[in-house]
Amino acid sequence: MSAIRAVVFDMDGTILNTEMLYPKVSAEILRRRGLNLTQDLTDAMMGRPAPVAFQAMIDWHDLADTIQILERESEEIFADILEVSLGLMPGFTELFKSLKDSRYPLAVCTSASRSTALDLLSRFNITPDLDFVIGGDEVQHGKPHPEIYLTAASRLAVSPQEIAVFEDSETGCRAAIDAGTHAIAVPGDHSRKHTFDGAQLIADTLHDQRIYDLLKLSRPV
Repeated sequence: MSAIRAVVFDMDGTILNTEMLYPKVSAEILRRRGLNLTQDLTDAMMGRPAPVAFQAMIDWHDLADTIQILERESEEIFADILEVSLGLMPGFTELFKSLKDSRYPLAVCTSASRSTALDLLSRFNITPDLDFVIGGDEVQHGKPHPEIYLTAASRLAVSPQEIAVFEDSETGCRAAIDAGTHAIAVPGDHSRKHTFDGAQLIADTLHDQRIYDLLKLSRPV
């Protein structure tokens, strides 16, 4: 593959621990309706744009609610959880500093809406060091379709083959692979059973030395 000239991160479960928080939101929504959240439904919703994820919930349990009702309810529940539980994924701070020091162009491509992404990333002062953020509401086709990463390549003025993409889920990794990028899977506890066929590297965490070797990075002092 081509040399890596830019780096793009997924957000939920890759930069932020939100992928571990979303199931709590879904579980509460279903609890209020006398239902339980299963791992199969969690996997079906993971990494998808919110409208697609909530449609999966509606179809799974034959809910009478609309997507809009579930979105509003989830925003209220999520806001309360964020205040006490939001955090960065292990190893992100050190890796991000090394990438900045090496002057890699950096971007975020997320299934979350652009406004949500900017809000969450700004809480950790990440956005000033990014070239741009692309939200799931800014593309026609959400992950696992490769559109979001092809769009990122165009905006970075490099070929997809010159981008390294960090993803935590099978859905996101498939988008990165199909776009032709260097897909680096970093599964968390929520996605360790996912399939990452085609990924260039399946890292243990963002601390993994193999990431630093692939990107020719020095660890921050």
